[in-house]
Amino acid sequence: MTRTTLLWGLVALAGKAPVAMAPLALVFLCRQSPHGYALGASLASAYVVGEVAGASLLGARLRHGRMRRQLSAGLVAGALAFCALPVARSAPSPVLIALAVLAGAAPAACPGGVRAMVTRTVPDGAVPRILSAEATLTQITWAAAPALVVVLALRLHPGAPLLLGGLLAAGAAILLLRLPEPREPEEPREESGAASAESASGESASGERAAVPMRRSLLHGWPVYLTSAASMAMLATAELVLPALLEERRLAVGWSGPLLAGFALAGAAGALCYGLRTWPGSVRIQSLVFLVATAGCLCLVAVLPGVPGIAVGLLLAGVFQSGVMITRTLGLRERLPQRVHAAAYSVMYAVGGAGYSLTASLSAVALDLATPSVAILGGVALTLLITAVGAVAEGRSARRARTPERERRRNSPQHNGR
Repeated sequence: MTRTTLLWGLVALAGKAPVAMAPLALVFLCRQSPHGYALGASLASAYVVGEVAGASLLGARLRHGRMRRQLSAGLVAGALAFCALPVARSAPSPVLIALAVLAGAAPAACPGGVRAMVTRTVPDGAVPRILSAEATLTQITWAAAPALVVVLALRLHPGAPLLLGGLLAAGAAILLLRLPEPREPEEPREESGAASAESASGESASGERAAVPMRRSLLHGWPVYLTSAASMAMLATAELVLPALLEERRLAVGWSGPLLAGFALAGAAGALCYGLRTWPGSVRIQSLVFLVATAGCLCLVAVLPGVPGIAVGLLLAGVFQSGVMITRTLGLRERLPQRVHAAAYSVMYAVGGAGYSLTASLSAVALDLATPSVAILGGVALTLLITAVGAVAEGRSARRARTPERERRRNSPQHNGR
């Protein structure tokens, strides 16, 4: 616990809170408008689309040496869009949709960029703990955000949650400038995967030639992105099908709020526990174990009766879900060269958002064709299929990376002398 990590914690909280508040806040903003909930849902969807686009496009352009200014400028633009939405709530729908897209896109590179910055300020052995702390902050924020939105929207003003989100984003932009700027890392000449292709071809020059190795390096992490999408697919299944599941079992739909809050808090506890000790096995194996365990717990949600049964399944799923979040980030750090970590985190964030959106659409179709329990089991089956594809690809890549190293050792003078 240092001054830098405390400052980073404030930036993380202030930067994540608007993201957690935005979808529900947009629904409440339009609740009493002529178009009502339909417009609110459209704005929430536009916000998510903006996040996915911004994370993938802006995140890939983050550069060491000026990262603080890039991220701060994005937060300021997002803050202005957040504050403009309540002011323009009576404007035509295209204007509101454009503002929602801007609010999602402008600061979308911030989570990945800030994560890359803080992991460069701690020793390598402390990286799992700092990522554990980040996951804990994320889960606490997502647990508290819905209640905060409801209270502000109903007791103050429908636009109050968005105004608060704008102020928090602006505060994060100011605090971000006080974090130490990460310097350009010194990459070794021989790197695995995409980075080795760059050093071998000599394409590390500036300008247009450097863009190709960056894209190639980012694409090298696709198995990790895929399993991250699988993790977000499970999250979407848990969140979006739960109200229908409660209704099907003739339970009060109001239980969905406390149950999802418990899911998020269990994730915070799981993230904290992960950072308290070193766990056996590689991060790739740990991630697979956590993914399968989360899927199994969601199956319990589909089959266990009553609110207590659903609560047990969700709480256990939340604990394991946080482990997936941390190990996927650690796996990406191992797989890619350090200079592309910030961009890779943003791409992973974008792919996870795409996985959430796709699963939301599939869940809506499944609910029309089958019962909520079947929809949950279908979402779990889809998740396990995606996980299997990503795991096979990661395993093959790891074996290919080890083969040249064994060849070098076999052909080394020391080995030949022995």
